[in-house]
Amino acid sequence: MADTKYIFVTGGVTSSLGKGIISASLAKLLQARGYSVTIQKFDPYINIDPGTLNPYEHGECYVTEDGHEADLDLGHYERFINIPTSRANNITTGRIYQNVIEKERRGDYLGKTVQIIPHITDEIKRNVKLLGTKHKFDFVITEIGGTVGDIESLPYLESVRQLRWELGKNCLCIHLTYVPYIAAAKELKTKPTQHSVKQLQEVGIQPDILVLRTEHELTQDVRRKVALFCNVEPNAVIQSIDVPSIYYVPLKMQEQKLDEVVLQKTGMPVHEAPNLGPWKTFLNRMTDAEKIVKIGLVGKYVELPDAYKSINESLFQAATYNDYKLKLVFIHSEKLTDENAAEKLGDMDGILIAPGFGQRGIEGKFVALKYARENNIPTLGICLGMQCMVIEYARNVLGYKEANSTEMDIKTPYNVIDIMEEQKNITHMGGTMRLGAYDCELKEGSKAAEAYGKTSISERHRHRFEFNNEYKDAFEAAGMKCVGINPDTNLVEVVEIPELKWFIGVQYHPEYNSTVLNPNPLFVNFVKAAIENIKK
Repeated sequence: MADTKYIFVTGGVTSSLGKGIISASLAKLLQARGYSVTIQKFDPYINIDPGTLNPYEHGECYVTEDGHEADLDLGHYERFINIPTSRANNITTGRIYQNVIEKERRGDYLGKTVQIIPHITDEIKRNVKLLGTKHKFDFVITEIGGTVGDIESLPYLESVRQLRWELGKNCLCIHLTYVPYIAAAKELKTKPTQHSVKQLQEVGIQPDILVLRTEHELTQDVRRKVALFCNVEPNAVIQSIDVPSIYYVPLKMQEQKLDEVVLQKTGMPVHEAPNLGPWKTFLNRMTDAEKIVKIGLVGKYVELPDAYKSINESLFQAATYNDYKLKLVFIHSEKLTDENAAEKLGDMDGILIAPGFGQRGIEGKFVALKYARENNIPTLGICLGMQCMVIEYARNVLGYKEANSTEMDIKTPYNVIDIMEEQKNITHMGGTMRLGAYDCELKEGSKAAEAYGKTSISERHRHRFEFNNEYKDAFEAAGMKCVGINPDTNLVEVVEIPELKWFIGVQYHPEYNSTVLNPNPLFVNFVKAAIENIKK
């Protein structure tokens, strides 16, 4: 294929309509037709990346293989198309302005006045086309964060307007809007969509395809009305109705021929639709599953499930591949005590101790781990969850009552978790942790090696603190084994207690490496252990 095709996905009326899911679904359909596809997200906030953002504001911070802290939509992209993303797949306004200011300071603009147009828009356009020119993808889908009408989105929309002219038929715009249902009038209202498209037209962009988010079925009359008032062909008005799972969306889009419309409008041949066999097999297993496995997720952001989005999806995928339905119970670590542990954790088939940073809620995680260990409940600790496993074991088995991480207590006499050597002199918070994919060697015969089915693995990281190797012998003598080691740094990556049914802590984040068609084996094995726990 000679020229890369660029597809822009914008949103109107309200946020949280699911631009990321629509982008990922279209990518899945084009990929199934044999095209190479990637997706990128442009976020209008001025943060350089989400690495320092509060999960309450932004949800999960996703980490790519090359160590970039990214928007959680990149997790959806990877789960749908099963291809790793990189730093190039997530750009923020902060990154754009930082690049332009650095060029200005170097004198690259030869003394010219630096302005939004053309300098900021040129930098946006350069980043849009980077994946197409450098990696030669057939399709690059670009999701523009925010909503049409937002002040901060204007430079991105101006860049899209310019690219529409520059790229011609190699470029199209999909606009996602909301069609509300007014219960009192028993009517669907298209006026918000008309106004949203009008706003888009005011900045010089005519959408080629409209995707209408709705809770009620849209009639053909409603679709024709929207097409007429928004200057869009009737077959290019697509309905996105609520479905039981986001993984049904590609099939719903295929039923309405979204991928065919895209191919027609970009001048590409339209062959027979792919059958999406493996994807449908996953959905069938998900639908057919009747028995329930109950997993308790212990963390401090449980009132906002997006904070653990990749973990939630990884557990869901793992349950599906074990032919069980997942019942995920969120347990607030701040509210967990020795007195109520049995009440809150007693009927869990498995327990997951979530990652995070800081002191808040940490004692509740120790309570959960003590209860899980003493009652032999299958348990997975991720990142800080693994570190909490180590601290709890040190306090209650090794007898180091004041054991802690130096993140929580700089003066602890038993620093079983300590700051990494290369992190000790860092004061800048952004992008300074151990980030991205690193190798790990698993001990032959360990439960972790059994889960992966191999001893050499690579997983993604996001942490500043590590297991203190000075205590390694004491832990192993007492029964907690260090079964995963980074071959280059000797960093302990995985701990487990072999005497228990399934009790594993990992310093890395396996949830970043789990997709619909390639679930992470550690999650699959963890859920399998939880199911065996039910049966016993």
